[in-house]
Amino acid sequence: MGRGAYRGASSPGRRGIHPPAEFAARPEDEPLNTPSGKVELFSETIASFGYDDCPGHPIWIAPREWLGAAAAAEHPLHLLSFQPATRLHGQLDPGRVAAADKIRGREPINMNPADAAARGLAEGDIVRIFNARGACLGGVRLKEGMLPGVVAMATGAWYDPQVPGDPDAMCVHGNPNVLTADIGTSRLGQGPSAQSCLVQIERWEGPLPPVTVHVPPPVASE
Repeated sequence: MGRGAYRGASSPGRRGIHPPAEFAARPEDEPLNTPSGKVELFSETIASFGYDDCPGHPIWIAPREWLGAAAAAEHPLHLLSFQPATRLHGQLDPGRVAAADKIRGREPINMNPADAAARGLAEGDIVRIFNARGACLGGVRLKEGMLPGVVAMATGAWYDPQVPGDPDAMCVHGNPNVLTADIGTSRLGQGPSAQSCLVQIERWEGPLPPVTVHVPPPVASE
């Protein structure tokens, strides 16, 4: 934990930032920024909210989707989405650096070689990644370091629906937002829960849909 996490309520003129050793040596003089001034394993404030998904003490709550869930029988791969190294979120997605990293114009998806082999897939294959929420295309990139059963795909590829205007259309470019749940982590936290996401992957058969999201719209002439 960084120094900035230790903030005292007293200690005039010091802005209340203390390393753990100072708090441990003089907890009365160097209180933390909690109601008691101490390290709290139980929060009466949080417990008073009565949230069933966020009690006042640490507890294991199974994610909505993970490899230990019953849903893994139908969608047996845990998808992680990460920030890309070739662009800033979705910015510069049409740029040369981002384009050079894609596979036949699709966002790469990192797979363990064993998971790919079990599906008859090889490096560079175009695949359909799907679950009950949606689907997108991607290009297989084999990674020995990937944990079996886990796949990873960068965020930020511009959404390109195969059927414009259809909210259930497959993204032909490879935006993982069509796969993740738009649900907060808890009633208290309301953080993004994108990393709790199960998918299945299969080879894409048939003609490859063009990626048109980077094509400028036609300019009407006077």
